[in-house]
Amino acid sequence: MIRAALIVLAALLVGGCSIKKMATKSMADALTSGQDVFGTDNDPELVRDALPFGLKTLESLLLELPNHRGLLLSACRGFTQYGYAFVQGEAAYVEARDYDRAQAMRDRALQLYLRARGYGLRGLELSNRGITAALPVNPDSAARAIRKENQDLLYWTAAAWGAAIGVGMDRPELTADVSVVRALMQRGLDLDETYDGGAFHEAMLILESAPAVMGGSLERAREHFARAVELSGGRRASPYVTMAEAVSVQTQNRAEFTAMLEKALAVDPDADPPNRLANIVIQKKARWLMTRTDELFLDSPIDAPVEEGSKR
Repeated sequence: MIRAALIVLAALLVGGCSIKKMATKSMADALTSGQDVFGTDNDPELVRDALPFGLKTLESLLLELPNHRGLLLSACRGFTQYGYAFVQGEAAYVEARDYDRAQAMRDRALQLYLRARGYGLRGLELSNRGITAALPVNPDSAARAIRKENQDLLYWTAAAWGAAIGVGMDRPELTADVSVVRALMQRGLDLDETYDGGAFHEAMLILESAPAVMGGSLERAREHFARAVELSGGRRASPYVTMAEAVSVQTQNRAEFTAMLEKALAVDPDADPPNRLANIVIQKKARWLMTRTDELFLDSPIDAPVEEGSKR
């Protein structure tokens, strides 16, 4: 019995590093599998305060397991979501009263998106060696090499990249990569348009709202919007808000803008538990956009018809 115990102790001492790595991998696997407890939450402030610790935990684990696919995907997705919902999104709300702070928050959001993109590209490199260098050179060809099993990494890498471009429009080194984001999103559509309730269609809605000289088409944007709503079953507020911002404002269609935001606010967050938090965050944005209607549209709202016998 004593001899057996000594053998076990010796094995532990010799293989300490291996045991530590096994424990770290088990923790990483546990953290990156199963239900997303943040996405189902109904308290954005609680999630906002908790996410930084979670993201740094992922990064700590990645120091030990740099090629762990689940960790790379979770880091890419997490930094993108945090940047959009709690940094860039909040910048818009404070801009009117504190422009400098809003600009600082956008700069921070950009850094978060670039960090997320880096993790996403590292994840894609696991199955597509050299894709980081290939994408800017020949986006379509490089994107076609990505297989369906990496569609989640493809989406979040493209989402982080696109978000970085959106918040850094004054940086030519970023805007030059629009074709890369388009190629990745189109590849995602080709692989499975139903992914995550039409997420690729909603992304293409944004891309197609660009000017025609940049390859955009408002007709195609509307088609992607309709498909995104169909695939999400109308249970997500984001396609409506995206449509209102990207197309209705551009075409100065006040009535459509209002209708889109009303539909977004009519969505029941509890009807789609995995996206409860996202719906709550987007509905907050919809309410804010409602307050800015007169700023966004040049025309005056049409007076409602007055019923006979009523007074103005």
